[in-house]
Amino acid sequence: MNIGWKEIKKNKSRFLILGSIVFLVSLLTMIISGLANGLSQDNAALIKDLPEGHFYMSEDAEETYNLSRIDTDVQNEIMNKHPDAVALSIQMGFLNDQDDKQQSVAFVTSTNSDLFEQVNKGEVIVDRSLKEKGIKTGDRLTNNQLRDELVIKGFVEQKKFSHAPVAYINREDYKKMYNVEQMQLVFIPGEDSAQSFTGLQSYSNKDFLSTIPSYNAEQMSLTMIVSFLIVISGMLFAIFFYMMNIQKIGLYGILKAIGIKTSRLFKMIWTQMFFITIIALTLSISLSHVFNLIAPEGMPFHLTIETTTQLSIIFLVVGFIGATLSGLQIRKIEPLRAIQQGED
Repeated sequence: MNIGWKEIKKNKSRFLILGSIVFLVSLLTMIISGLANGLSQDNAALIKDLPEGHFYMSEDAEETYNLSRIDTDVQNEIMNKHPDAVALSIQMGFLNDQDDKQQSVAFVTSTNSDLFEQVNKGEVIVDRSLKEKGIKTGDRLTNNQLRDELVIKGFVEQKKFSHAPVAYINREDYKKMYNVEQMQLVFIPGEDSAQSFTGLQSYSNKDFLSTIPSYNAEQMSLTMIVSFLIVISGMLFAIFFYMMNIQKIGLYGILKAIGIKTSRLFKMIWTQMFFITIIALTLSISLSHVFNLIAPEGMPFHLTIETTTQLSIIFLVVGFIGATLSGLQIRKIEPLRAIQQGED
């Protein structure tokens, strides 16, 4: 371990360059992860905030929630069997504010449940993001598909669906607006395994997210970028230590000749790797959380302690693997041949 520290002090510039690269890669990874989490919340906070359970939609909807229609008899059967179940409908639409500007929203209505806001006929509760656009409690909004006005009764925090603020409306207003009698979905919270109902297909919370347009494509793209950055960091460690080891073959031969074990040489490499990675991660985590605090209000950026902890562990593991792979050549070094090669 002392050998590792001495080498870091002797070759400060080399290790500083590696540390800087790891810092930049890890910082970029943290920021993209925060963006992925933020976009995920902005796309599906309404669903992600629900407890674990199962959604049910009609089989003939072909995994498209807004085409689903739950048969009334089947819905009543489920509701009678599961008192905590809730039937709901979600549909994208518009509200016209008092300045006659259209505001895109996701209309949500449901049967009586603590999981969703309940409003009276002619009322609407909307996501707080609309308050920033000048909408206030008591404002009367209109919809082109509804004759009556909708009065703003309040706001909710962070309720989004398909990147649109949620607008909770009464079932009667929803039926008039979209000329439908049946609900689209049934949600049963707390189920460990899905049940079978005639004509319905079940989805876990995670599976249901994939039925939201663009959700999978959006998250897969960002996850792929994060994965590539993590792999790149591992390759950086492998290449860096491999080049360092090539230059130190003669030194390793001498160390082996005087009785230093290969395991001790590996510990030296691991010490250097952990030292560089921990410093780089500390700096990147600090800066990414500062960015989380100062990010513009409209930017969907959400970086949690859990995410940074998971990424830090992954970076340490990948760095350990990369450094170990680069050190495998140390095991093959023969002291006398290495010394001769070093002299050449």
